[in-house]
Amino acid sequence: MDHARAWLDKIHALDFDRTIKIMNVCGGHERSITQAGLRGALPKWVELVPGPGCPVCVCPEEDVYQAMQLALQDKVILVAFGDMLRVPVNVKKGEVRSLAEAQAAGADVRPIASPLDARKIALENPDRPVVFFAAGFETTTAPTAAMLAEGIPDNLSILLSGRLTWPAVAMLLESGSPGFDALVAPGHVSTVMGPEEWAFVVDRHEIPAAVAGFAPESLLASFYSVLRQLKSGERFLDNCYREVAHPGGNPTGRRLLDGTLDVVDANWRGIGIIPHSGYALKPAYAKHDARLLFPDHADPTRRRAGEMPPGCDCAQVVLGKIYPNQCRIYGKACTPRNPVGPCMVSDEGACRIWWAGGVRVAVDA
Repeated sequence: MDHARAWLDKIHALDFDRTIKIMNVCGGHERSITQAGLRGALPKWVELVPGPGCPVCVCPEEDVYQAMQLALQDKVILVAFGDMLRVPVNVKKGEVRSLAEAQAAGADVRPIASPLDARKIALENPDRPVVFFAAGFETTTAPTAAMLAEGIPDNLSILLSGRLTWPAVAMLLESGSPGFDALVAPGHVSTVMGPEEWAFVVDRHEIPAAVAGFAPESLLASFYSVLRQLKSGERFLDNCYREVAHPGGNPTGRRLLDGTLDVVDANWRGIGIIPHSGYALKPAYAKHDARLLFPDHADPTRRRAGEMPPGCDCAQVVLGKIYPNQCRIYGKACTPRNPVGPCMVSDEGACRIWWAGGVRVAVDA
Protein backbone atom coordinates (compact mmCIF):
# COMPACT_ATOMS: atom_id res chain seq x y z
CA MET A 1 0.00 0.00 0.00
CA ASP A 2 2.99 2.30 0.46
CA HIS A 3 3.66 1.90 -3.26
CA ALA A 4 0.05 2.84 -4.00
CA ARG A 5 0.42 5.96 -1.87
CA ALA A 6 3.58 6.90 -3.76
CA TRP A 7 1.83 6.56 -7.13
CA LEU A 8 -1.09 8.62 -5.87
CA ASP A 9 1.28 11.37 -4.72
CA LYS A 10 2.88 11.41 -8.18
CA ILE A 11 -0.52 11.68 -9.85
CA HIS A 12 -1.60 14.53 -7.56
CA ALA A 13 1.66 16.35 -8.35
CA LEU A 14 0.57 16.58 -11.98
CA ASP A 15 -1.75 19.37 -12.94
CA PHE A 16 -4.19 19.60 -15.84
CA ASP A 17 -6.52 22.46 -16.69
CA ARG A 18 -9.12 20.10 -18.15
CA THR A 19 -10.76 16.80 -17.35
CA ILE A 20 -8.75 13.77 -18.45
CA LYS A 21 -10.77 10.65 -19.24
CA ILE A 22 -9.00 7.31 -18.92
CA MET A 23 -10.83 4.24 -20.19
CA ASN A 24 -10.18 1.01 -18.30
CA VAL A 25 -11.23 -1.73 -20.69
CA CYS A 26 -11.39 -4.67 -18.29
CA GLY A 27 -14.31 -5.50 -16.00
CA GLY A 28 -11.79 -6.87 -13.51
CA HIS A 29 -10.06 -3.49 -13.51
CA GLU A 30 -13.37 -1.76 -12.85
CA ARG A 31 -14.02 -4.08 -9.93
CA SER A 32 -10.56 -3.40 -8.44
CA ILE A 33 -10.96 0.36 -8.95
CA THR A 34 -14.33 0.37 -7.20
CA GLN A 35 -13.36 -1.94 -4.34
CA ALA A 36 -10.19 0.05 -3.62
CA GLY A 37 -12.01 3.39 -3.83
CA LEU A 38 -9.55 4.71 -6.41
CA ARG A 39 -12.00 7.14 -8.01
CA GLY A 40 -12.34 9.02 -4.74
CA ALA A 41 -8.57 9.05 -4.20
CA LEU A 42 -7.67 10.52 -7.60
CA PRO A 43 -7.69 14.24 -8.43
CA LYS A 44 -11.06 15.64 -9.50
CA TRP A 45 -9.74 16.22 -13.02
CA VAL A 46 -9.26 12.47 -13.60
CA GLU A 47 -12.28 10.49 -14.79
CA LEU A 48 -12.11 6.72 -15.06
CA VAL A 49 -14.44 5.42 -17.76
CA PRO A 50 -15.52 1.74 -17.69
CA GLY A 51 -15.05 0.10 -21.09
CA PRO A 52 -16.28 -2.94 -23.07
CA GLY A 53 -14.54 -5.60 -20.96
CA CYS A 54 -17.57 -7.61 -19.86
CA PRO A 55 -18.15 -10.70 -22.05
CA VAL A 56 -21.50 -11.47 -20.45
CA CYS A 57 -22.70 -7.95 -21.26
CA VAL A 58 -21.90 -8.15 -24.97
CA CYS A 59 -22.91 -11.77 -25.61
CA PRO A 60 -25.52 -11.55 -28.39
CA GLU A 61 -29.09 -12.02 -27.32
CA GLU A 62 -29.66 -14.58 -30.06
CA ASP A 63 -26.92 -16.77 -28.54
CA VAL A 64 -28.51 -16.68 -25.09
CA TYR A 65 -31.91 -17.39 -26.65
CA GLN A 66 -30.52 -20.33 -28.64
CA ALA A 67 -28.91 -21.79 -25.51
CA MET A 68 -32.26 -21.55 -23.71
CA GLN A 69 -34.11 -23.28 -26.55
CA LEU A 70 -31.52 -26.06 -26.77
CA ALA A 71 -32.14 -26.78 -23.10
CA LEU A 72 -35.92 -26.43 -23.30
CA GLN A 73 -36.70 -28.03 -26.68
CA ASP A 74 -33.80 -30.35 -27.51
CA LYS A 75 -33.46 -31.58 -23.93
CA VAL A 76 -29.69 -31.34 -23.86
CA ILE A 77 -27.66 -30.85 -20.73
CA LEU A 78 -26.77 -27.19 -21.12
CA VAL A 79 -23.72 -26.03 -19.18
CA ALA A 80 -22.48 -22.45 -18.94
CA PHE A 81 -20.42 -20.18 -16.74
CA GLY A 82 -22.51 -19.09 -13.78
CA ASP A 83 -23.02 -15.44 -14.79
CA MET A 84 -24.66 -16.46 -18.05
CA LEU A 85 -27.58 -18.14 -16.30
CA ARG A 86 -29.21 -14.86 -15.24
CA VAL A 87 -28.75 -12.87 -18.46
CA PRO A 88 -32.23 -11.87 -19.65
CA VAL A 89 -33.54 -11.88 -23.22
CA ASN A 90 -36.43 -9.93 -24.69
CA VAL A 91 -39.55 -12.09 -24.69
CA LYS A 92 -43.23 -11.56 -23.97
CA LYS A 93 -44.25 -11.26 -20.35
CA GLY A 94 -44.63 -14.66 -18.74
CA GLU A 95 -42.23 -16.43 -21.10
CA VAL A 96 -38.91 -17.91 -20.01
CA ARG A 97 -36.37 -15.07 -20.16
CA SER A 98 -33.09 -16.58 -18.93
CA LEU A 99 -31.25 -19.86 -18.53
CA ALA A 100 -32.04 -19.75 -14.81
CA GLU A 101 -35.75 -19.54 -15.60
CA ALA A 102 -35.34 -22.36 -18.11
CA GLN A 103 -33.76 -24.40 -15.32
CA ALA A 104 -36.71 -23.59 -13.06
CA ALA A 105 -39.05 -24.71 -15.85
CA GLY A 106 -37.42 -28.15 -15.89
CA ALA A 107 -34.54 -27.78 -18.33
CA ASP A 108 -31.25 -29.43 -17.37
CA VAL A 109 -29.09 -26.29 -17.05
CA ARG A 110 -25.93 -26.51 -14.97
CA PRO A 111 -23.47 -23.77 -13.97
CA ILE A 112 -19.78 -24.62 -14.33
CA ALA A 113 -16.54 -22.91 -13.41
CA SER A 114 -14.25 -24.24 -16.16
CA PRO A 115 -14.36 -26.10 -19.49
CA LEU A 116 -13.06 -29.18 -17.68
CA ASP A 117 -16.36 -29.28 -15.78
CA ALA A 118 -18.17 -29.54 -19.12
CA ARG A 119 -15.94 -32.44 -20.14
CA LYS A 120 -16.56 -34.19 -16.80
CA ILE A 121 -20.34 -33.84 -17.10
CA ALA A 122 -20.23 -35.24 -20.65
CA LEU A 123 -18.19 -38.25 -19.51
CA GLU A 124 -20.62 -38.86 -16.65
CA ASN A 125 -23.61 -38.74 -19.02
CA PRO A 126 -22.45 -40.63 -22.15
CA ASP A 127 -26.02 -41.26 -23.37
CA ARG A 128 -27.04 -37.59 -23.35
CA PRO A 129 -25.94 -34.66 -25.50
CA VAL A 130 -24.12 -32.00 -23.51
CA VAL A 131 -23.78 -28.46 -24.89
CA PHE A 132 -21.24 -26.06 -23.42
CA PHE A 133 -22.43 -22.47 -23.96
CA ALA A 134 -18.99 -20.86 -23.99
CA ALA A 135 -19.10 -17.06 -23.76
CA GLY A 136 -15.97 -15.11 -22.91
CA PHE A 137 -12.96 -13.14 -24.08
CA GLU A 138 -9.52 -14.49 -24.95
CA THR A 139 -8.66 -15.53 -21.40
CA THR A 140 -11.63 -17.88 -21.03
CA THR A 141 -11.71 -18.93 -24.69
CA ALA A 142 -8.12 -20.21 -24.58
CA PRO A 143 -8.97 -23.03 -22.10
CA THR A 144 -11.89 -24.01 -24.33
CA ALA A 145 -9.48 -24.19 -27.27
CA ALA A 146 -7.13 -26.33 -25.18
CA MET A 147 -9.95 -28.73 -24.35
CA LEU A 148 -10.84 -29.04 -28.04
CA ALA A 149 -7.22 -29.68 -29.01
CA GLU A 150 -6.83 -32.39 -26.37
CA GLY A 151 -9.97 -34.18 -27.52
CA ILE A 152 -13.44 -34.17 -25.99
CA PRO A 153 -16.21 -36.77 -25.65
CA ASP A 154 -18.36 -37.38 -28.72
CA ASN A 155 -21.49 -36.24 -26.86
CA LEU A 156 -20.03 -32.83 -25.97
CA SER A 157 -20.53 -29.88 -28.31
CA ILE A 158 -19.79 -26.19 -27.96
CA LEU A 159 -22.04 -23.21 -28.57
CA LEU A 160 -19.22 -20.71 -28.85
CA SER A 161 -19.75 -17.03 -28.19
CA GLY A 162 -16.11 -16.02 -27.78
CA ARG A 163 -14.97 -12.47 -28.45
CA LEU A 164 -11.67 -10.63 -28.87
CA THR A 165 -11.26 -7.50 -26.78
CA TRP A 166 -9.19 -5.16 -28.92
CA PRO A 167 -11.60 -4.81 -31.90
CA ALA A 168 -14.21 -3.08 -29.72
CA VAL A 169 -11.63 -0.50 -28.64
CA ALA A 170 -10.50 -0.12 -32.26
CA MET A 171 -14.11 0.51 -33.26
CA LEU A 172 -14.43 3.25 -30.64
CA LEU A 173 -11.19 4.89 -31.74
CA GLU A 174 -12.13 4.76 -35.40
CA SER A 175 -15.55 6.28 -34.69
CA GLY A 176 -13.98 9.72 -34.38
CA SER A 177 -15.46 10.27 -30.93
CA PRO A 178 -13.98 7.63 -28.63
CA GLY A 179 -14.82 9.55 -25.45
CA PHE A 180 -11.47 9.04 -23.71
CA ASP A 181 -7.98 10.57 -23.71
CA ALA A 182 -5.96 7.51 -22.64
CA LEU A 183 -6.37 3.76 -22.36
CA VAL A 184 -5.58 1.23 -19.66
CA ALA A 185 -5.44 -2.16 -21.37
CA PRO A 186 -6.46 -5.46 -19.72
CA GLY A 187 -3.74 -7.44 -17.96
CA HIS A 188 -5.21 -10.93 -18.31
CA VAL A 189 -5.84 -10.56 -22.04
CA SER A 190 -2.31 -9.20 -22.48
CA THR A 191 -0.98 -12.20 -20.58
CA VAL A 192 -2.47 -14.51 -23.22
CA MET A 193 -2.17 -12.41 -26.37
CA GLY A 194 0.83 -10.21 -25.53
CA PRO A 195 0.91 -6.53 -24.50
CA GLU A 196 1.93 -5.50 -28.02
CA GLU A 197 -1.60 -6.30 -29.21
CA TRP A 198 -2.49 -2.83 -27.85
CA ALA A 199 0.24 -0.98 -29.72
CA PHE A 200 -2.28 0.13 -32.37
CA VAL A 201 -3.79 2.54 -29.82
CA VAL A 202 -0.53 4.50 -29.78
CA ASP A 203 0.71 3.84 -33.31
CA ARG A 204 -2.52 4.53 -35.20
CA HIS A 205 -4.34 6.93 -32.91
CA GLU A 206 -1.57 8.59 -30.88
CA ILE A 207 -3.38 7.91 -27.62
CA PRO A 208 -1.34 6.98 -24.52
CA ALA A 209 -1.82 3.39 -23.38
CA ALA A 210 -0.63 1.18 -20.53
CA VAL A 211 -1.23 -2.46 -19.62
CA ALA A 212 -2.22 -2.87 -15.96
CA GLY A 213 -2.66 -5.65 -13.46
CA PHE A 214 -5.38 -5.75 -10.84
CA ALA A 215 -3.67 -4.53 -7.68
CA PRO A 216 -4.09 -0.82 -6.85
CA GLU A 217 -0.33 -0.30 -7.30
CA SER A 218 -0.37 -1.55 -10.89
CA LEU A 219 -3.51 0.38 -11.77
CA LEU A 220 -2.18 3.62 -10.27
CA ALA A 221 1.15 3.11 -12.05
CA SER A 222 -0.75 2.80 -15.35
CA PHE A 223 -2.78 5.94 -14.61
CA TYR A 224 0.39 7.87 -13.85
CA SER A 225 2.05 6.56 -17.01
CA VAL A 226 -0.70 7.71 -19.38
CA LEU A 227 -1.13 11.03 -17.57
CA ARG A 228 2.60 11.69 -17.75
CA GLN A 229 2.52 10.86 -21.46
CA LEU A 230 -0.27 13.39 -21.99
CA LYS A 231 1.68 15.98 -20.02
CA SER A 232 4.98 15.47 -21.83
CA GLY A 233 3.64 14.85 -25.32
CA GLU A 234 5.22 11.38 -25.38
CA ARG A 235 3.24 8.48 -26.75
CA PHE A 236 4.11 4.85 -26.06
CA LEU A 237 2.63 1.60 -24.82
CA ASP A 238 3.74 1.07 -21.23
CA ASN A 239 3.62 -2.36 -19.58
CA CYS A 240 2.79 -1.94 -15.89
CA TYR A 241 2.14 -5.68 -15.47
CA ARG A 242 5.53 -7.00 -16.51
CA GLU A 243 5.65 -9.75 -13.91
CA VAL A 244 2.81 -11.53 -15.74
CA ALA A 245 2.23 -9.97 -19.18
CA HIS A 246 5.27 -10.80 -21.30
CA PRO A 247 6.04 -9.89 -24.93
CA GLY A 248 4.40 -12.42 -27.23
CA GLY A 249 1.92 -13.45 -24.56
CA ASN A 250 1.44 -17.13 -23.84
CA PRO A 251 2.77 -19.03 -26.89
CA THR A 252 0.90 -22.22 -26.00
CA GLY A 253 -2.40 -20.41 -25.48
CA ARG A 254 -2.05 -18.52 -28.75
CA ARG A 255 -1.12 -21.69 -30.63
CA LEU A 256 -4.19 -23.49 -29.28
CA LEU A 257 -6.48 -20.60 -30.20
CA ASP A 258 -5.02 -20.41 -33.71
CA GLY A 259 -5.18 -24.18 -34.16
CA THR A 260 -8.80 -24.74 -33.17
CA LEU A 261 -10.66 -21.48 -33.84
CA ASP A 262 -11.13 -19.02 -36.68
CA VAL A 263 -11.47 -15.27 -36.17
CA VAL A 264 -14.75 -14.04 -37.68
CA ASP A 265 -16.97 -10.96 -37.79
CA ALA A 266 -19.23 -11.08 -34.75
CA ASN A 267 -22.27 -9.43 -33.23
CA TRP A 268 -21.97 -7.64 -29.89
CA ARG A 269 -25.18 -7.17 -27.97
CA GLY A 270 -26.41 -3.61 -28.23
CA ILE A 271 -23.52 -2.62 -30.49
CA GLY A 272 -23.77 -4.62 -33.70
CA ILE A 273 -21.30 -6.40 -35.94
CA ILE A 274 -17.64 -5.68 -35.23
CA PRO A 275 -15.24 -7.04 -37.90
CA HIS A 276 -12.79 -9.76 -36.85
CA SER A 277 -14.00 -9.69 -33.26
CA GLY A 278 -15.31 -13.20 -32.68
CA TYR A 279 -14.21 -16.82 -32.54
CA ALA A 280 -15.76 -19.78 -34.38
CA LEU A 281 -14.79 -23.45 -34.38
CA LYS A 282 -12.65 -24.47 -37.33
CA PRO A 283 -14.25 -26.92 -39.81
CA ALA A 284 -12.07 -29.71 -38.42
CA TYR A 285 -14.12 -29.51 -35.22
CA ALA A 286 -17.53 -29.42 -36.92
CA LYS A 287 -18.71 -32.54 -35.08
CA HIS A 288 -18.46 -30.57 -31.85
CA ASP A 289 -20.05 -27.35 -33.15
CA ALA A 290 -23.50 -26.98 -31.57
CA ARG A 291 -24.47 -24.44 -34.23
CA LEU A 292 -24.18 -27.19 -36.84
CA LEU A 293 -25.50 -30.10 -34.78
CA PHE A 294 -28.75 -28.61 -33.53
CA PRO A 295 -31.61 -26.62 -35.06
CA ASP A 296 -30.97 -22.91 -35.15
CA HIS A 297 -33.42 -21.58 -32.59
CA ALA A 298 -31.91 -18.11 -32.83
CA ASP A 299 -34.67 -15.91 -34.17
CA PRO A 300 -33.05 -13.76 -36.93
CA THR A 301 -35.08 -10.76 -35.77
CA ARG A 302 -33.01 -10.83 -32.57
CA ARG A 303 -29.89 -9.90 -34.52
CA ARG A 304 -30.69 -6.19 -34.55
CA ALA A 305 -27.95 -3.95 -33.22
CA GLY A 306 -29.24 -2.31 -30.04
CA GLU A 307 -31.03 -5.40 -28.82
CA MET A 308 -31.15 -4.42 -25.17
CA PRO A 309 -34.36 -4.54 -23.13
CA PRO A 310 -36.58 -1.45 -23.37
CA GLY A 311 -35.17 1.42 -21.32
CA CYS A 312 -31.83 -0.34 -20.75
CA ASP A 313 -28.75 1.72 -21.61
CA CYS A 314 -26.26 -1.12 -21.05
CA ALA A 315 -24.80 -0.72 -24.55
CA GLN A 316 -23.96 2.91 -23.82
CA VAL A 317 -22.34 1.87 -20.54
CA VAL A 318 -20.27 -0.80 -22.29
CA LEU A 319 -19.02 1.72 -24.83
CA GLY A 320 -18.07 4.20 -22.13
CA LYS A 321 -20.60 6.77 -23.38
CA ILE A 322 -22.38 7.04 -20.02
CA TYR A 323 -21.68 5.94 -16.46
CA PRO A 324 -23.77 3.12 -14.98
CA ASN A 325 -25.87 5.38 -12.76
CA GLN A 326 -26.79 7.48 -15.80
CA CYS A 327 -28.83 4.59 -17.21
CA ARG A 328 -32.53 5.45 -17.22
CA ILE A 329 -33.51 2.37 -15.16
CA TYR A 330 -30.43 1.99 -12.91
CA GLY A 331 -31.53 1.28 -9.35
CA LYS A 332 -35.17 1.62 -10.37
CA ALA A 333 -36.46 -1.18 -12.59
CA CYS A 334 -32.95 -2.68 -12.77
CA THR A 335 -31.19 -4.01 -9.65
CA PRO A 336 -29.02 -7.10 -9.01
CA ARG A 337 -32.04 -8.85 -7.54
CA ASN A 338 -34.06 -8.14 -10.68
CA PRO A 339 -31.61 -7.35 -13.50
CA VAL A 340 -33.10 -5.97 -16.69
CA GLY A 341 -29.85 -5.57 -18.60
CA PRO A 342 -26.74 -7.81 -18.66
CA CYS A 343 -24.54 -5.08 -17.13
CA MET A 344 -26.37 -5.62 -13.83
CA VAL A 345 -25.90 -9.41 -13.97
CA SER A 346 -22.21 -10.11 -14.31
CA ASP A 347 -19.53 -9.54 -11.68
CA GLU A 348 -17.65 -7.83 -14.53
CA GLY A 349 -20.60 -5.64 -15.51
CA ALA A 350 -20.08 -2.00 -14.61
CA CYS A 351 -23.63 -1.57 -13.28
CA ARG A 352 -23.32 -4.55 -10.95
CA ILE A 353 -19.89 -3.36 -9.79
CA TRP A 354 -21.08 0.17 -9.08
CA TRP A 355 -24.11 -1.15 -7.20
CA ALA A 356 -21.88 -3.42 -5.09
CA GLY A 357 -19.65 -0.40 -4.48
CA GLY A 358 -22.54 1.50 -2.90
CA VAL A 359 -23.83 3.58 -5.82
CA ARG A 360 -27.54 2.91 -5.50
CA VAL A 361 -29.15 6.03 -6.95
CA ALA A 362 -29.36 7.05 -10.60
CA VAL A 363 -28.45 10.54 -11.66
CA ASP A 364 -30.66 12.56 -13.95
CA ALA A 365 -29.43 12.52 -17.54
